[in-house]
Amino acid sequence: MGDSDITDIHTLVTALGAADADMRADAAERLCRAGDRAREAAVALVRACGDDDDRVRDWSVAALEELGPPAAADVAALVPLAGGRHPLVAYWAVTLLGRSGKDAVAATAALAACLESPVDAAVAERAAWALGKIGPGASAGRPALERAAAVADPRLARLAREALDSIGA
Repeated sequence: MGDSDITDIHTLVTALGAADADMRADAAERLCRAGDRAREAAVALVRACGDDDDRVRDWSVAALEELGPPAAADVAALVPLAGGRHPLVAYWAVTLLGRSGKDAVAATAALAACLESPVDAAVAERAAWALGKIGPGASAGRPALERAAAVADPRLARLAREALDSIGA
């Protein structure tokens, strides 16, 4: 990635925080079209999922759907977003933590908390999935996963059991 690409991404990240909704939506759309270069904007895109404007949210989600794992340095910024009250922000923060795999071991407690007091059922399911992606390093999340594996929600219970299998003994 060239220096101008980085500058462009940083400019777009700044524009995601603009007062003007059209400017925010344009920035989110351009980040979506930036492909892998938007990885630098992962945390800003997660935050933008809580925007009041539908276009900003939609373009931010579209961009996040195309991103792989965030930079390892982004894990610390994603942890508080995973526990936030906005379901879409929490969902995407948890998703990116799961995509981080072993790099997100420091997020284990936050992900386990998402199982215990979910903002949304999809967030709890995604948290179980993310703990499984972290693998053995997420062993501290085992008690929350065991409780989730016993709930009536069949999808959450299945994802929790799969995560327990990934974590191992």
